[in-house]
Amino acid sequence: MSLDGTSEAPHFDRQAFKVARIFATLASDGLTANLKLTPDEQEFKVMLAPEAFLPIDNAWGRQGWTTVVLEQLSVEELKTALQMAYAHALPKVKGR
Repeated sequence: MSLDGTSEAPHFDRQAFKVARIFATLASDGLTANLKLTPDEQEFKVMLAPEAFLPIDNAWGRQGWTTVVLEQLSVEELKTALQMAYAHALPKVKGR
């Protein structure tokens, strides 16, 4: 919620965090989150830390949606991943 303009709302059985679009959802048990990364970012994160980052096994996953096992990440690692996802959800700026 500390990322500028972020709001929280229910999304199916999860809590969603969004700015212009959803960039993260938190499981109801608080153990995992799903983050919207690019496919390249997802591949890199999964390669570096396969115990912490897992591609979602469907079409959403092929678009970059990635499950994060929260206990496998430090606070700083989680912040970095959330900032990546947040950047993809910001409103598009015309002319860029």
